[in-house]
Amino acid sequence: MTTPRTILITGGAGGIGQGIARAFRAAGDRVILADRDGSAVAAAAERLSADAAGPAATSRALDITDPGTVDAVFAELASTGGVDVLVNNAGILSVHGTVTELDPEAYRAILDVNVLGTFAMTQAFARHRIARGGGGAIVNISSIGGRQPTPGMGAYESSKAAVDSLTRWAAIELAEHHIRVNAVAPGPVLTPMLEEAMPAGSPARAAWATRIPLGDLARVDDIAPAVLYLAGAGAAHITGVSLPVDGGQLLT
Repeated sequence: MTTPRTILITGGAGGIGQGIARAFRAAGDRVILADRDGSAVAAAAERLSADAAGPAATSRALDITDPGTVDAVFAELASTGGVDVLVNNAGILSVHGTVTELDPEAYRAILDVNVLGTFAMTQAFARHRIARGGGGAIVNISSIGGRQPTPGMGAYESSKAAVDSLTRWAAIELAEHHIRVNAVAPGPVLTPMLEEAMPAGSPARAAWATRIPLGDLARVDDIAPAVLYLAGAGAAHITGVSLPVDGGQLLT
């Protein structure tokens, strides 16, 4: 019988975070959802625990841009059994703007969460695992936008290119501690929020779908299996990769 792992998922109040959490719970793992919005993530954990069999999900209010808070959360979790897998899912797409028009401070806000926040979580988890003798896995949620630009989305997409680079950096340095670091890079994903904004049959949805060889945007449940795979024993010899889950969009 496989020993349940403890999985910490940032951005746990959002659709992709909850989908990933459902998949880990279905595999028998314990899930901790973390999010800047403490009330929203607590409610998400309650819904998750009620909707599916498996260990109850728990939650933590966590601002990943505050390294002191990040360190405190890991210190708390170390005293209650520790964390085996970190999923760096938290990220924001808060502004659009061209190179000539984007406010640098708006760009900075994206970098603070998507890059520096991911770094702070990666660093704290690595220290946590090294103190426990090594091992464990990190899966970052990146984006194919880091490799395929879309006009007006450069701030977000360059932050995700940095996440891919951070993934490789951490992978090469943490390999000696047997900590694997990989990323999943989705194309556009039909979270409840996006599905409301771009319902089936809408011109916006059709425009995106024409860019995707498999014919439609990804569902949340298309992302979670890739995360589980990279976090699991089947990927024991894989580190430093960013796996596209994009319906073939990078081929176009």
